Amino acid sequence: MRLKVEFTTEPFDLDEAPAHALVARAVIEAADLDTVDVGPFGNTVEGAADAVLGAVDALLRESLGAGATRISLQVNVIAEADGNAGGDAGGDVTGEGA
Repeated sequence: MRLKVEFTTEPFDLDEAPAHALVARAVIEAADLDTVDVGPFGNTVEGAADAVLGAVDALLRESLGAGATRISLQVNVIAEADGNAGGDAGGDVTGEGA
């Protein structure tokens, strides 16, 4: 399964990147992801589910530890190269149905 994650960390500072934003960027850039797009008002990453979920865990923990007061996060399942959206990945990544 492949995932796409869009996220922002807050509070914003238009004059200088806050520590939590720099930490988030470092975590994402160090992860084994296929696509990373870091911008001033939002960030997008794509990759295999395990890599993305591991990066999101580190992102949340380290950004909060660096002073983030809010992290907005959206996760989407995206189609594989063969057009398959991932099918049964052998686990329920949403936690629904539990």
